[in-house]
Amino acid sequence: MPRRLIGRPAGRLTRRSGYRKVTAVSVTAAFGLAAIAACSSSGTNSTTASSGGKVSFSIDCAPPTTSPIQHKAWLQDVALFEKANPNITVNSVYVAAGGQCEVAANFTAMIDAGTETNVFYSYFTDLDQVLLSGQAADITPYVNTTTVPAWNDIVPSAKKAYTAGTTIYGLPTSNYEQGLVYNRQLFTQAGLNPDDPPTTWAQVEQDATAIAKLGNGIWGYGDYSAQNDGGWHFSSYVDAQGGTMVSKSSGAETAAFNTSSAQAVLQALHTMRFTDHAMSPSQGLIWGTLQKQMAAGKLGMYIAAPDDIYNTIVDQDGGNVNNFAMGPLPSTNGTPAGSLSGGNGYMFAKRDTPAQIQAAIKFINFEDYTVGAGQFNFARQKSEGFPVGFPEPELFQGKTNTSYQALLNKYATINTSYYSKFAAPLLAGTEQPDGEPFDAQAVYKTLDPVMLAVLTEPNANISSLLSSATTNVNTILANSGG
Repeated sequence: MPRRLIGRPAGRLTRRSGYRKVTAVSVTAAFGLAAIAACSSSGTNSTTASSGGKVSFSIDCAPPTTSPIQHKAWLQDVALFEKANPNITVNSVYVAAGGQCEVAANFTAMIDAGTETNVFYSYFTDLDQVLLSGQAADITPYVNTTTVPAWNDIVPSAKKAYTAGTTIYGLPTSNYEQGLVYNRQLFTQAGLNPDDPPTTWAQVEQDATAIAKLGNGIWGYGDYSAQNDGGWHFSSYVDAQGGTMVSKSSGAETAAFNTSSAQAVLQALHTMRFTDHAMSPSQGLIWGTLQKQMAAGKLGMYIAAPDDIYNTIVDQDGGNVNNFAMGPLPSTNGTPAGSLSGGNGYMFAKRDTPAQIQAAIKFINFEDYTVGAGQFNFARQKSEGFPVGFPEPELFQGKTNTSYQALLNKYATINTSYYSKFAAPLLAGTEQPDGEPFDAQAVYKTLDPVMLAVLTEPNANISSLLSSATTNVNTILANSGG
């Protein structure tokens, strides 16, 4: 499973963003050492080829002690790697308890000050910002099928997020698309069919209303409207309707989200909130709140990527994995035309030495690209009782994907049918992944007030809200070179 820590609006969000999905601790020495030995046998020895001695590098986004299973798994992986590579030391920088790997304001301050770790977590949408800051190292000379054997099998869209022209500045470690997360238990209690999730907004409204009537602080549908999360979700809704947040004409990016279909989605949210009373009166919500509500059995539906379930709702917030399932993103006609796709990975600081870059690439290759090891150690995850079999990440293609899927199916512990309707339009090609807009975080921030108004103002003028947001986004794009 990918390590898209705390899903936030990434190009994960997703926000990505959730904590690392490697949660097992005990694994036989033979299995673990065999996996890492295979990884270490590829590529030149970074400590002898580049520096002739020991090398260390710092890497952030390591899970904290407040996530004990994930923390132990990380420590075990680092220990295995260092045992196989005795000249390399991995210095872990841990996420603050209950926090995210990347908070937009903190990330900007870090990049501007040049205080990032040698290897630092980033969203797919961060490349332009890091390049403008002058903090990105060119790692092109060090990335090939020897140092990263699966390189040609990593999906092109993920690699593109860290590539400018032909220059590589980072390594993607997770790739995702969103769908409708729902609580099967609440569906059953409300007299709904838990094997038949809603696909149209009319059905979402109907089901959300039925769930909210259960009372006891239970709400049918939830959404974000602060810290860029509201704009992030709005972008997903636009994609599902077949639209896009920005379009390019004559070489310039302009806002493209003020459409009748986007207005229809916002109207559906407004109706659920003020007519059906199917959404909580407490709004201005940010990432993490809906997951807690879902785990506690107080929320029927919201949109997210699969790792929100296994990584946060179940592992962090204590929900029962058997209570949750996913369907495709809602749309007006019931067939999502697109889905916001994104992910995260690691970039390298400009000050890094060649030895540090090579050593870090070797570690990332082990931890994030080796089927059967690191984040893909499904045997270990199963032995620890961690759910295996979720349809994420969408990181590989070709032979690596074949190996990945075979291993995933071998160790699957969840009911994979609970996710078949989420995966169906993706597999059929009817739901196309859509990357995030230029200057995504600024765009999302501009759309937060729209989502907040829709969810807090009984007489919100949706057309006017989108018109004003369009003007503001066009200014952002013009000023940022979009």
